[in-house]
Amino acid sequence: MKKAMIVMLAVAIFIGCQRVPITGRRQLAVIPNSQLLPLSFSNYRGVIDTSRVIRSGSDAQMIQRVGNRLREAMESYLRSNNYASRVEGFQWEFTLIQSPQVNAWCMPGGKVAFYTGILPYTQNETGVAVVMGHEISHALAEHGNERMSESLVASGLLQGAQASFGAVAQARPQQTSALLLRAAGVVLPAAYQVGRALPHNRKQELEADKLGLIFMAMAGYNPNEAVQFWTRMSKAGNGRKPPELLSTHPSDARRIRDIQSQLPEAMKYYQAARR
Repeated sequence: MKKAMIVMLAVAIFIGCQRVPITGRRQLAVIPNSQLLPLSFSNYRGVIDTSRVIRSGSDAQMIQRVGNRLREAMESYLRSNNYASRVEGFQWEFTLIQSPQVNAWCMPGGKVAFYTGILPYTQNETGVAVVMGHEISHALAEHGNERMSESLVASGLLQGAQASFGAVAQARPQQTSALLLRAAGVVLPAAYQVGRALPHNRKQELEADKLGLIFMAMAGYNPNEAVQFWTRMSKAGNGRKPPELLSTHPSDARRIRDIQSQLPEAMKYYQAARR
């Protein structure tokens, strides 16, 4: 059984290994968009239909404006660097939801939800761009696909790589949907796996920070605001946060330190966008 699992993992890695744009990191993403995106869109619609959506007003307009500016900058970069296939089949949507949750997320395929609870921390349009750039970078980098692929392969549910995901989703729709929602950050798991899942999730979070910083700069938003935003976020919750080892996200200090080191590169894109 153990030998079969090793073979299965090796085959999946061989078939599904690809590189993330800009960072060049290798990742396992074996679920084709033709199968993943319809499930993503369905789950997103389920969330929206059961939420209080804000469709008008200055905040809703700002979410739309920021989302579309970032989308245009991202897609322009992808087209120019032969990565356009990364967003094939995407149906971008930027939705503001009335909720005290200090959160935002992006499902595979470009479906974004932004909660009003995070607006006091973003404070302005550039702050919104920090969060939005981070979230759509998760979709571009296919972090949801990566998390689902690794979970399904490791559990033995995805034995035939791409070909069998549709069968898994059909046979276990609730389990697959729950996994997708967790992978996109919509629903946080009650228990954490310290050995593999958490360190890997933190790596993806830092990768989304870097990509988001660059894309917001390309869209003409000052990336220096990212440090200010994450500094404000670090004060949320009155300091009651789990240690980095037991968190799906990197520590505030680590995140801010990494962003500061990436600012010189991001500022080059920002200055070019403003010419």
